[in-house]
Amino acid sequence: MYLYHFGLGELPFTLTPNTNFYLPLAPHNEALAVIYTALQTGEGFIKVVGEVGTGKTLLCRKLLNEIPEHFVTAYIPNPYLNPDELRRAVAVELGVKQAQRMSLQLLTQRIQTRLLELHSQGHSVVLILDEAQALPEDSLEALRLFTNLETETRKLLQVVLFAQPELDQRLAKTEFRQLRQRITFSYKLRPMNANEVQQYIQHRLVVAGYKGAELFPVEICKKIARVSQGIPRLVNVLCHKMLMLAYGQGHYKMTVKLLKAAAKDTESIEAQSKKNMLLFSCLGLSAALIVAYYTLVVKS
Repeated sequence: MYLYHFGLGELPFTLTPNTNFYLPLAPHNEALAVIYTALQTGEGFIKVVGEVGTGKTLLCRKLLNEIPEHFVTAYIPNPYLNPDELRRAVAVELGVKQAQRMSLQLLTQRIQTRLLELHSQGHSVVLILDEAQALPEDSLEALRLFTNLETETRKLLQVVLFAQPELDQRLAKTEFRQLRQRITFSYKLRPMNANEVQQYIQHRLVVAGYKGAELFPVEICKKIARVSQGIPRLVNVLCHKMLMLAYGQGHYKMTVKLLKAAAKDTESIEAQSKKNMLLFSCLGLSAALIVAYYTLVVKS
């Protein structure tokens, strides 16, 4: 691989969400601030929505690693579970013994008992779901019922949802209005702008141990931002491929040619590029028709 070629200690642009590479850019810091504020005030539901690749799972892991000690967390990374499976998964996370064997009624009682026990010990319990847009509809309702468990002053269980925009589309349905009303704090992750992409690239190189001359010039970073549309995952894919190509050619500096080759080799970017070309050609055709109409009808 290209590690020795560029003097790197580790791969800087892997797709695995690694909190060691976390960069406190505005969108992610703001999302964490919203979550922490909501948790401290004891709100039932908190929602963070972002497009594919905007860093939701990284935020999720950052939250799990740094949440204050008095919080007890139950983490569900894959919530494509029916209500029964969801309850049992939560029970297991909370340390309820033999959760997989007991009846549903007894399980619900044991979960409530465990929540009350943790509350009496001064703990707040947080259920964190990644990829929450995958929750089946009946499981969404079961999730709402979880938050009915409360004392006179505070919810016994708070829920943080990390999801793609499809979750908002589902929650807009009439049957989910009760759940929708309980989401009192929410945040929408935006893509990075050009300056943030440049900071992001340089930061990951430094964390990976790079100490040489500038690898990614400012102008190249701007072009990467435009091609990737500021999506962190796509920035990683492009930069990784550019480093591989540069290593193969014996180069030490990123160029437009390398970026074009990396983009052409990246299916999602190539598909978007073709879509844009089709759109522009349609717009061009429409413009031509308007000009022709104006020439033939209006002027005559």
